[in-house]
Amino acid sequence: MQAKKRYLLVSAGACVLLLAYLWTLQVAELQTRSHPERFYRPSQLQPEWVEPPLRPYLDGAEQEEDSPLVLHQHASPRERRETRKNIYKSRRCRMETCFDFSRCQRVFRVYVYPPQKGEVISESYRKVLAAIEESRFYTRDPDEACLFVLGMDTLDRDQLSTQYAQDVRARIQSLPLWNEGRNHLIFNLYSGTWPDYTEDLGFDVGQAMLAKASVDVGNFRPRFDVSIPLFSKDHPQKGGEKGHLASNNIPPARKYLLVFKGKRYLTGIGSETRNALYHIHNGEDMILLTTCKHGKDWEKHKDARCDRDNEEYSK
Repeated sequence: MQAKKRYLLVSAGACVLLLAYLWTLQVAELQTRSHPERFYRPSQLQPEWVEPPLRPYLDGAEQEEDSPLVLHQHASPRERRETRKNIYKSRRCRMETCFDFSRCQRVFRVYVYPPQKGEVISESYRKVLAAIEESRFYTRDPDEACLFVLGMDTLDRDQLSTQYAQDVRARIQSLPLWNEGRNHLIFNLYSGTWPDYTEDLGFDVGQAMLAKASVDVGNFRPRFDVSIPLFSKDHPQKGGEKGHLASNNIPPARKYLLVFKGKRYLTGIGSETRNALYHIHNGEDMILLTTCKHGKDWEKHKDARCDRDNEEYSK
Protein backbone atom coordinates (compact mmCIF):
# COMPACT_ATOMS: atom_id res chain seq x y z
CA MET A 1 0.00 0.00 0.00
CA GLN A 2 2.82 2.37 0.94
CA ALA A 3 4.53 1.54 -2.32
CA LYS A 4 1.40 2.54 -4.30
CA LYS A 5 1.18 5.87 -2.47
CA ARG A 6 4.83 6.61 -3.19
CA TYR A 7 4.33 5.69 -6.86
CA LEU A 8 1.31 7.99 -7.14
CA LEU A 9 3.17 10.85 -5.44
CA VAL A 10 6.17 10.47 -7.75
CA SER A 11 3.90 10.35 -10.84
CA ALA A 12 1.95 13.41 -9.70
CA GLY A 13 5.17 15.31 -9.03
CA ALA A 14 6.55 14.44 -12.46
CA CYS A 15 3.35 15.63 -14.14
CA VAL A 16 3.49 18.91 -12.22
CA LEU A 17 7.10 19.46 -13.24
CA LEU A 18 6.30 18.64 -16.88
CA LEU A 19 3.37 21.09 -16.92
CA ALA A 20 5.50 23.79 -15.33
CA TYR A 21 8.23 23.25 -17.94
CA LEU A 22 5.77 23.42 -20.84
CA TRP A 23 4.17 26.54 -19.38
CA THR A 24 7.60 28.19 -19.08
CA LEU A 25 8.38 27.40 -22.74
CA GLN A 26 5.06 28.84 -23.84
CA VAL A 27 5.61 32.07 -21.91
CA ALA A 28 9.14 32.43 -23.29
CA GLU A 29 7.93 31.91 -26.86
CA LEU A 30 5.23 34.56 -26.45
CA GLN A 31 7.74 37.05 -25.06
CA THR A 32 10.18 36.34 -27.88
CA ARG A 33 7.53 37.00 -30.50
CA SER A 34 6.47 40.25 -28.89
CA HIS A 35 10.05 41.49 -28.18
CA PRO A 36 12.47 39.60 -30.42
CA GLU A 37 15.24 42.18 -30.04
CA ARG A 38 15.59 41.36 -26.32
CA PHE A 39 16.38 37.74 -26.92
CA TYR A 40 18.47 37.84 -30.10
CA ARG A 41 22.16 37.31 -29.43
CA PRO A 42 24.23 36.70 -32.58
CA SER A 43 27.06 35.17 -30.55
CA GLN A 44 24.67 32.54 -29.19
CA LEU A 45 23.38 31.54 -32.61
CA GLN A 46 26.56 31.70 -34.68
CA PRO A 47 30.13 30.49 -34.21
CA GLU A 48 32.60 33.12 -33.03
CA TRP A 49 34.32 33.20 -36.45
CA VAL A 50 31.09 34.08 -38.29
CA GLU A 51 30.44 37.79 -38.31
CA PRO A 52 26.83 38.82 -37.62
CA PRO A 53 24.96 40.45 -40.51
CA LEU A 54 25.57 44.19 -40.74
CA ARG A 55 22.88 46.77 -41.32
CA PRO A 56 23.15 48.42 -44.76
CA TYR A 57 24.67 51.89 -44.67
CA LEU A 58 23.75 52.81 -48.25
CA ASP A 59 20.50 54.30 -49.39
CA GLY A 60 18.14 52.25 -51.48
CA ALA A 61 19.42 53.28 -54.92
CA GLU A 62 23.10 52.85 -54.15
CA GLN A 63 22.52 49.60 -52.32
CA GLU A 64 20.74 48.17 -55.35
CA GLU A 65 23.56 49.43 -57.54
CA ASP A 66 26.23 47.55 -55.60
CA SER A 67 24.24 44.46 -54.63
CA PRO A 68 25.42 41.24 -56.30
CA LEU A 69 23.44 39.57 -59.01
CA VAL A 70 21.40 36.63 -57.78
CA LEU A 71 22.71 33.55 -59.53
CA HIS A 72 20.29 31.06 -60.98
CA GLN A 73 19.36 27.73 -59.50
CA HIS A 74 20.92 25.69 -62.33
CA ALA A 75 24.47 26.60 -61.34
CA SER A 76 26.28 24.32 -58.93
CA PRO A 77 27.73 25.73 -55.67
CA ARG A 78 31.23 25.53 -57.14
CA GLU A 79 30.14 27.40 -60.26
CA ARG A 80 28.47 30.08 -58.15
CA ARG A 81 31.61 30.54 -56.07
CA GLU A 82 33.78 30.81 -59.17
CA THR A 83 31.34 33.24 -60.79
CA ARG A 84 31.30 35.52 -57.77
CA LYS A 85 35.10 35.31 -57.62
CA ASN A 86 35.35 36.42 -61.24
CA ILE A 87 32.58 39.02 -61.36
CA TYR A 88 32.48 40.87 -58.09
CA LYS A 89 36.06 41.99 -57.59
CA SER A 90 36.61 45.76 -57.91
CA ARG A 91 32.85 46.32 -58.01
CA ARG A 92 33.18 49.86 -56.69
CA CYS A 93 35.56 50.99 -59.45
CA ARG A 94 34.83 54.43 -60.86
CA MET A 95 36.88 56.67 -63.12
CA GLU A 96 38.13 58.68 -60.15
CA THR A 97 39.29 55.57 -58.25
CA CYS A 98 40.45 53.02 -60.87
CA PHE A 99 41.73 55.15 -63.76
CA ASP A 100 45.11 56.87 -64.03
CA PHE A 101 44.40 60.26 -65.64
CA SER A 102 48.08 61.19 -65.53
CA ARG A 103 48.62 59.03 -68.63
CA CYS A 104 46.16 61.19 -70.59
CA GLN A 105 47.37 64.70 -69.81
CA ARG A 106 49.19 65.38 -73.07
CA VAL A 107 47.03 63.67 -75.69
CA PHE A 108 44.55 60.81 -75.85
CA ARG A 109 46.11 57.71 -77.43
CA VAL A 110 45.01 54.05 -77.55
CA TYR A 111 47.45 51.15 -77.62
CA VAL A 112 46.41 47.72 -78.93
CA TYR A 113 48.45 44.76 -77.72
CA PRO A 114 49.91 42.91 -80.71
CA PRO A 115 48.35 39.45 -81.06
CA GLN A 116 50.51 36.53 -80.04
CA LYS A 117 51.81 34.08 -82.61
CA GLY A 118 49.05 31.71 -83.64
CA GLU A 119 46.37 33.86 -81.98
CA VAL A 120 42.88 33.05 -83.30
CA ILE A 121 40.74 36.19 -83.54
CA SER A 122 37.12 36.25 -84.65
CA GLU A 123 36.01 38.39 -87.56
CA SER A 124 33.97 40.61 -85.22
CA TYR A 125 36.93 41.35 -82.97
CA ARG A 126 39.15 42.02 -85.98
CA LYS A 127 36.70 44.76 -86.95
CA VAL A 128 36.88 46.27 -83.46
CA LEU A 129 40.68 46.31 -83.49
CA ALA A 130 40.80 47.59 -87.08
CA ALA A 131 38.47 50.49 -86.21
CA ILE A 132 40.85 51.51 -83.42
CA GLU A 133 44.07 51.03 -85.39
CA GLU A 134 42.74 53.06 -88.32
CA SER A 135 41.68 55.95 -86.10
CA ARG A 136 43.75 59.04 -85.26
CA PHE A 137 43.88 57.92 -81.62
CA TYR A 138 45.93 54.78 -82.25
CA THR A 139 49.56 54.56 -81.18
CA ARG A 140 52.20 51.87 -81.46
CA ASP A 141 54.04 53.23 -78.45
CA PRO A 142 52.60 51.98 -75.11
CA ASP A 143 54.49 54.70 -73.21
CA GLU A 144 52.34 57.44 -74.73
CA ALA A 145 49.06 55.49 -74.43
CA CYS A 146 46.18 56.59 -72.20
CA LEU A 147 44.07 53.50 -72.91
CA PHE A 148 45.03 49.87 -73.56
CA VAL A 149 43.01 47.30 -75.55
CA LEU A 150 43.70 43.58 -75.47
CA GLY A 151 44.92 41.83 -78.59
CA MET A 152 43.30 38.55 -77.51
CA ASP A 153 39.67 37.96 -78.43
CA THR A 154 37.29 38.32 -75.46
CA LEU A 155 34.05 38.92 -77.36
CA ASP A 156 32.65 35.41 -76.93
CA ARG A 157 33.08 33.97 -73.42
CA ASP A 158 30.53 31.18 -73.73
CA GLN A 159 32.44 27.99 -72.95
CA LEU A 160 30.28 26.05 -75.42
CA SER A 161 31.24 28.36 -78.28
CA THR A 162 33.85 27.38 -80.85
CA GLN A 163 35.26 30.91 -80.58
CA TYR A 164 35.89 30.65 -76.83
CA ALA A 165 39.54 31.57 -76.21
CA GLN A 166 41.40 29.36 -73.74
CA ASP A 167 43.80 30.40 -70.95
CA VAL A 168 42.74 34.05 -71.10
CA ARG A 169 43.13 34.51 -67.34
CA ALA A 170 46.79 33.44 -67.29
CA ARG A 171 47.62 35.32 -70.48
CA ILE A 172 46.13 38.57 -69.19
CA GLN A 173 47.97 38.29 -65.88
CA SER A 174 51.24 37.83 -67.77
CA LEU A 175 50.91 41.14 -69.64
CA PRO A 176 53.68 43.47 -68.42
CA LEU A 177 51.42 46.54 -68.61
CA TRP A 178 48.30 44.95 -67.08
CA ASN A 179 48.69 46.68 -63.67
CA GLU A 180 45.53 45.00 -62.30
CA GLY A 181 43.63 46.21 -65.38
CA ARG A 182 44.03 49.94 -64.77
CA ASN A 183 43.47 52.04 -67.94
CA HIS A 184 42.47 48.90 -69.87
CA LEU A 185 39.29 48.45 -71.89
CA ILE A 186 37.86 44.93 -72.44
CA PHE A 187 35.21 44.18 -75.07
CA ASN A 188 32.61 41.44 -74.62
CA LEU A 189 29.41 40.44 -76.41
CA TYR A 190 28.58 37.00 -74.98
CA SER A 191 29.30 35.55 -71.53
CA GLY A 192 28.27 32.57 -69.43
CA THR A 193 26.71 29.38 -70.70
CA TRP A 194 23.12 28.27 -71.25
CA PRO A 195 20.81 28.17 -69.34
CA ASP A 196 22.09 30.65 -66.74
CA TYR A 197 24.36 33.06 -68.64
CA THR A 198 25.79 34.31 -65.35
CA GLU A 199 28.09 36.85 -67.08
CA ASP A 200 31.12 34.80 -66.07
CA LEU A 201 33.96 35.88 -68.36
CA GLY A 202 36.30 33.21 -67.02
CA PHE A 203 38.73 35.82 -65.72
CA ASP A 204 38.78 38.80 -63.37
CA VAL A 205 38.56 42.13 -65.20
CA GLY A 206 40.05 43.81 -62.14
CA GLN A 207 40.23 47.58 -62.56
CA ALA A 208 39.71 47.41 -66.33
CA MET A 209 36.68 49.03 -67.90
CA LEU A 210 34.25 46.61 -69.51
CA ALA A 211 32.52 47.45 -72.80
CA LYS A 212 29.82 44.79 -72.81
CA ALA A 213 26.55 43.95 -74.52
CA SER A 214 23.51 42.79 -72.52
CA VAL A 215 25.20 43.63 -69.22
CA ASP A 216 23.07 43.14 -66.14
CA VAL A 217 22.33 46.25 -64.08
CA GLY A 218 23.57 44.43 -60.99
CA ASN A 219 27.04 44.02 -62.52
CA PHE A 220 27.30 47.32 -64.38
CA ARG A 221 29.66 49.83 -62.76
CA PRO A 222 28.20 53.28 -63.52
CA ARG A 223 30.54 56.06 -64.63
CA PHE A 224 33.08 53.36 -65.48
CA ASP A 225 31.78 50.49 -67.66
CA VAL A 226 30.34 51.00 -71.15
CA SER A 227 27.13 49.40 -72.43
CA ILE A 228 27.41 48.55 -76.15
CA PRO A 229 24.87 47.05 -78.58
CA LEU A 230 25.03 43.40 -79.57
CA PHE A 231 26.16 43.18 -83.21
CA SER A 232 26.56 40.21 -85.51
CA LYS A 233 29.69 39.19 -87.40
CA ASP A 234 28.01 40.41 -90.60
CA HIS A 235 27.81 43.96 -89.31
CA PRO A 236 29.99 46.18 -91.56
CA GLN A 237 33.00 47.82 -89.99
CA LYS A 238 32.20 51.11 -91.70
CA GLY A 239 30.30 52.50 -94.63
CA GLY A 240 26.85 51.28 -95.55
CA GLU A 241 24.13 52.77 -97.70
CA LYS A 242 23.14 56.40 -97.48
CA GLY A 243 20.08 57.27 -95.46
CA HIS A 244 16.81 58.26 -97.07
CA LEU A 245 16.08 61.33 -94.94
CA ALA A 246 15.65 64.07 -97.53
CA SER A 247 14.56 66.86 -95.17
CA ASN A 248 14.69 67.70 -91.49
CA ASN A 249 11.27 66.21 -90.73
CA ILE A 250 11.42 64.39 -87.38
CA PRO A 251 10.09 61.77 -87.15
CA PRO A 252 10.32 60.80 -90.83
CA ALA A 253 7.19 59.54 -92.54
CA ARG A 254 7.35 55.75 -92.33
CA LYS A 255 4.93 52.94 -91.60
CA TYR A 256 6.80 51.35 -88.68
CA LEU A 257 8.27 53.20 -85.73
CA LEU A 258 9.77 50.14 -84.01
CA VAL A 259 10.34 46.56 -85.21
CA PHE A 260 11.89 43.65 -83.31
CA LYS A 261 11.89 39.91 -83.98
CA GLY A 262 13.81 37.51 -81.78
CA LYS A 263 13.75 34.89 -79.07
CA ARG A 264 12.02 35.52 -75.75
CA TYR A 265 14.14 34.06 -72.98
CA LEU A 266 11.83 32.45 -70.42
CA THR A 267 14.54 32.17 -67.75
CA GLY A 268 18.01 33.56 -67.14
CA ILE A 269 19.60 36.88 -67.96
CA GLY A 270 17.58 38.95 -70.42
CA SER A 271 14.30 37.17 -69.70
CA GLU A 272 12.83 39.99 -67.61
CA THR A 273 13.38 42.56 -70.36
CA ARG A 274 12.22 40.49 -73.32
CA ASN A 275 9.21 39.13 -71.45
CA ALA A 276 8.00 42.72 -71.08
CA LEU A 277 8.17 43.60 -74.78
CA TYR A 278 4.56 42.64 -75.41
CA HIS A 279 3.46 45.73 -73.45
CA ILE A 280 4.53 48.06 -76.29
CA HIS A 281 3.52 45.78 -79.18
CA ASN A 282 0.40 47.26 -80.82
CA GLY A 283 0.42 45.38 -84.12
CA GLU A 284 0.40 48.62 -86.14
CA ASP A 285 3.46 50.87 -86.05
CA MET A 286 5.22 49.04 -83.20
CA ILE A 287 5.83 45.37 -84.01
CA LEU A 288 7.64 43.13 -81.52
CA LEU A 289 7.54 39.43 -82.37
CA THR A 290 9.09 36.93 -79.97
CA THR A 291 9.21 33.16 -79.72
CA CYS A 292 9.55 31.01 -76.62
CA LYS A 293 11.39 28.28 -78.52
CA HIS A 294 14.81 28.81 -77.00
CA GLY A 295 16.80 26.00 -75.43
CA LYS A 296 16.04 22.32 -75.11
CA ASP A 297 13.59 22.52 -72.22
CA TRP A 298 11.74 25.71 -73.09
CA GLU A 299 8.38 23.93 -72.78
CA LYS A 300 8.99 23.36 -69.06
CA HIS A 301 9.03 27.13 -68.55
CA LYS A 302 6.37 28.18 -71.08
CA ASP A 303 3.76 30.68 -69.94
CA ALA A 304 0.25 31.56 -71.06
CA ARG A 305 1.47 33.80 -73.91
CA CYS A 306 3.89 31.34 -75.51
CA ASP A 307 1.48 29.67 -77.92
CA ARG A 308 0.19 32.99 -79.24
CA ASP A 309 3.67 34.51 -79.45
CA ASN A 310 5.07 31.46 -81.30
CA GLU A 311 2.19 31.60 -83.78
CA GLU A 312 2.67 35.30 -84.56
CA TYR A 313 6.45 34.82 -84.78
CA SER A 314 6.03 32.08 -87.41
CA LYS A 315 3.76 34.08 -89.72
